[in-house]
Amino acid sequence: MYVAVRHNDFSFMPINHNYIADFGSLEFHARQIVEGFITGLHKSPFHGFSVEFAEHRPYNAGEPVRNVDWKLYARTDKMFVKRYEEETNLRCRIVIDKSSSMFFPVRERLDIDNLNKLWFSVYSAASLIELMRRQRDAVGLDFFDDDISFHAPAKLSEPHVAMLYSNLERLLLPYDKVSKIPTDSVSSLHKIAEMSHRRSLVIVFSDMLDNIQSLDAFYDALEHLKYNKHEVVLFHVFDGSLEQDLEFENRPYRFVDLESKEVIKLNPVEVKERYSMIMRQRKDDILRHCYQYRIDYVEADINKSFDQILSAYLVKRKRLN
Repeated sequence: MYVAVRHNDFSFMPINHNYIADFGSLEFHARQIVEGFITGLHKSPFHGFSVEFAEHRPYNAGEPVRNVDWKLYARTDKMFVKRYEEETNLRCRIVIDKSSSMFFPVRERLDIDNLNKLWFSVYSAASLIELMRRQRDAVGLDFFDDDISFHAPAKLSEPHVAMLYSNLERLLLPYDKVSKIPTDSVSSLHKIAEMSHRRSLVIVFSDMLDNIQSLDAFYDALEHLKYNKHEVVLFHVFDGSLEQDLEFENRPYRFVDLESKEVIKLNPVEVKERYSMIMRQRKDDILRHCYQYRIDYVEADINKSFDQILSAYLVKRKRLN
C-alpha cells in the first residue's frame, strides 16, 4: 500500500522497493566498447584509473595493495581500497520523458498493478539502477519534457544511487489537470548526446507522442546519439489497449490532449480501424529505423508488468550477445 507524504509542498509517493524487479543472475552487458576500466563484463579501450575518487570498498586478500587507503587503515585498523570513477565497467544514462502525456491513463488510484506510463517508466528505471548498482556500473539520470529538467552525471557511489532514487520519487505525482507540460524529445536528446560521456549506454523511456506528423527529426536525434558512440536502448512506453488499438466501448467519448488540453468529441468505434492502422504503421516505422541505426527497440506495453518486460529484454539481450 502506498502512503502519500509531503515533500517540498508537493504530494508524491515513495518508491516501494519491494516491487523493484529482481533479475536474479541476469546482467546487462554492453554490446559495444565502453570507456571504463575493464573488470570482466564489458570491453574497454582504456586501462588504469582516473584521478576522481568515488568511494571505498573492503580490501580482498591477494589483490595489490597500491590502492589501499593507509590513512584510513591507521584510523580504523581495517583495510579499504580506494575506488575511482574509471574503475566502472560502464556508464549508463537513463532518460525519462516526464511530459503530461506520460500520465496516461489518468487513474483515480495508482498502484503496482495499475500504473500509468510515467510510473511504469519510474519503476523500470529504478529496477535498472539496482541492476547497474549490483554490477558496479556507473549510472546517471535525465528527465525531460520540453527541455531537460534534471540531469545527474553517471557515478557509482551508494550516496549517488540514493540520490537517483530520491529524484525518481519526485516523478510519482498524481496528474495535475491544470498543468500543460509539452514534449520536445528532439532537442532534449540532442543535448543528452552532447552531455553524456562518450561510449555510454543510453536508455530512453518515452511514449514518443510528439512529432506526430513526422518522425524524421526524432530519428536525427537518435542518429546523433549513435554518432557520439553511445549504445542506445529505446523503451517505447504505451497503453496497447487504449493508445494503440483504441479499445473503447461503442459510445461517444470526450478525448482530451493531456499536453495541450485540446478536446475532441467522437465515437472511437467509427475511427478505430483507420486509427489502429496508422499507429501500427508508425510503430513499424520506428522499429525499422531503430534496426537501421542498431538501436534496441523495446515495446513497453503498460498492460504487462514492467518486470516481465525488462526480464524478457535482458534474456533476449543475453541470448544475442
